[in-house]
Amino acid sequence: MADKLIITLAQLNQRVGDLAANAAAMLEARAKASGSDLIVFPEMQLIGYPPEDLILKPALIARAAVELEKLATATADGGPAMLVGSVFVRDGALHNGVALLDGGAVVATRFKYELPNYGTFDEKRLFLPGPLPEPVPFRGAMLGLPICEDIWHPDVCRHLAQLGAEIFLCVNGSPYEIDKDVLRIDGVAKRRAIDTGIPLAYVNRVGGQDEVVFDGASFVVGPEGALWAQLPEWEEAVVDTVWNKVPFGNGHRWRCEAGDVAEPTEHPEDIYCAMVMALRDYVNKNRFPGVILGLSGGIDSALCAAIAVDALGADRVWCVMLPSRYTSQESLDDAAGCAQMLGVRLDTVPIGPAVDGFTDMLSPLFAGREPDLTEENLQSRIRGTTLMALSNKFGPMLVTTGNKSEMSVGYATIYGDMNGGYNPLKDAYKTTVFALSRWRNEHRPRIGLGPQGPVMPERIITKPPSAELRPDQKDEDSLPPYDVLDAILLGLVEHEKSVAQITAEGHERATVERIERLLHLAEYKRRQAPPGVKLGSRNFGRDRRYPITQGFRTA
Repeated sequence: MADKLIITLAQLNQRVGDLAANAAAMLEARAKASGSDLIVFPEMQLIGYPPEDLILKPALIARAAVELEKLATATADGGPAMLVGSVFVRDGALHNGVALLDGGAVVATRFKYELPNYGTFDEKRLFLPGPLPEPVPFRGAMLGLPICEDIWHPDVCRHLAQLGAEIFLCVNGSPYEIDKDVLRIDGVAKRRAIDTGIPLAYVNRVGGQDEVVFDGASFVVGPEGALWAQLPEWEEAVVDTVWNKVPFGNGHRWRCEAGDVAEPTEHPEDIYCAMVMALRDYVNKNRFPGVILGLSGGIDSALCAAIAVDALGADRVWCVMLPSRYTSQESLDDAAGCAQMLGVRLDTVPIGPAVDGFTDMLSPLFAGREPDLTEENLQSRIRGTTLMALSNKFGPMLVTTGNKSEMSVGYATIYGDMNGGYNPLKDAYKTTVFALSRWRNEHRPRIGLGPQGPVMPERIITKPPSAELRPDQKDEDSLPPYDVLDAILLGLVEHEKSVAQITAEGHERATVERIERLLHLAEYKRRQAPPGVKLGSRNFGRDRRYPITQGFRTA
């Protein structure tokens, strides 16, 4: 019976559905941990997470079984055992589970008991829950193997403790949300460890997958709630943890030697890193050569350009200025200054000829009607079409630059500035955009590839926002000031408050009623918007799913 174990935590990226590549990456990590007893991988690392309905393909299930067997065979060399997350079929039902691979075979499997079915997660439509798991004996230790959601409720860990578990190894696919890192450690893992008196190692993945991004930050907590080790955020890591069997009471228990505790990412760098990693992985995993975006001289496009450069490098980012007769010289200068600071290519394509062509083409039908929002939207759609043409011709993915405040109230043109393949700002309110821009002008993110120092002219941050679609236009001509608008939207979107509740907080009732009305009217636009990284608890699409056609109002 061993009195010492080396357990390696493998915090890896993944590509959903690329089973061979995911398996190869696990074997590569195992080679780095050659002196370990066991290497632990994140939840469903072989398949990728979240797999969504891809998991329903029988061919994928069959291939997963083949790859898992190959991984098991690799452990016949006497090296580290492997704890691998995958999908399993029992009695015709799919289970999210883990397999312990050792000595050339699958020696144990355990299935997830608590299936999350809220927000980003909809596992109950894909999987059946397993039975309450039993501990697994491994080289002198009894391992409890709760899977992700299993530790967010006390029952699984208490059950495992009652059956003799001595170490919890919890594999996770836990997406980033603002402040979720604190919740994972203090609100969940420490509670389970203290409640059961059993140390817990929490292994999370890192990397972007469509609208969700994983921040890593795997850790180990002791039975008294002490943080024994923590892996870095926003990067892959393969780290050994050393466990010793020590006397305790009339028996013994396992204790992890103190390891490195990585410096946490503070606000708002964590939000910025989430945007960078999500865009980087979306572009790279979908094999785009780079990105293209419209650089208007405004703050949203400037921040998107900075995120793109930090994600991909300046040589993979192409910016295009698309001036109209309403574009100010200030905007032209600010766009040029931003491009120069970032070191990106900037081309200018005036849209005047196209605007004139559409005006002439439509003039017989528009005769007798004054110019209105139609002509403003036409400019935006010409810009969107131009950028898509460049994307089609040369291959880079078009980045959309609208923020959550605009998307909430429909202050965006469908088939115009909403065109694109991915939107880094989709879940960022305008006030967050200002905060991130100020931060990035003073700091370089830990995972950034962009330059040190400022990335946009200060005037871009301080000038009043404008779409420049008519003379002297300002956003506040159509919307409340953004600090007011965002406070109202936080109430309506994030907290599902009523008009009366938000009015009681000090906002003008007529304004709140108008914003609620605009929020509902814009649902059809949001259904057609490109994906974008989830930052908070109520992003549009995965978390907040409203009907387009509905008549309820809280006023």
